[in-house]
Amino acid sequence: MALTVWASSTANALRISCASKPHLPLAFSFSRCFSTVLDGLKYASSHEWVKHDGSVATIGITDHAQDHLGEVVFVELPEPGVPVSQGKGFGAVESVKATSDVNSPISGEVVEVNSKLTEAPGLINSSPYEEGWMIKVKPSSPSELESLMGSKEYTKFCEEEDASH
Repeated sequence: MALTVWASSTANALRISCASKPHLPLAFSFSRCFSTVLDGLKYASSHEWVKHDGSVATIGITDHAQDHLGEVVFVELPEPGVPVSQGKGFGAVESVKATSDVNSPISGEVVEVNSKLTEAPGLINSSPYEEGWMIKVKPSSPSELESLMGSKEYTKFCEEEDASH
């Protein structure tokens, strides 16, 4: 993990762009350096992702966010039944570098939390889009998804944000 963080930081500092990751499935279509952006998800400018599937939306932090945070050592999550609002905090992620609030990209009611993260918070680093998901929400306003970025827009957003730092 430390090597990946070092390589990512070095690549970002040198403005080196990684064109692709041939060992990853086609769903991983956009990547920059060591951050992966998946097609089929929606992204918030605060670096959370959401996957809407039927009546439930799964939410987590992006690969880009976990890469900038470093090794995640603790995750604070809400209880099921708690309402969340778009753009408002629902939890926190503590890493070796900092503690960051996690915002909900959509409004709704928490129906499930990823209890695995209590014992293994590093799942956010190793598998941010699959095993490292944080909460599942029953959306109250599915139209809020339209205000979020797609994979191409989010990739461009991250590139511009990194270039400005």
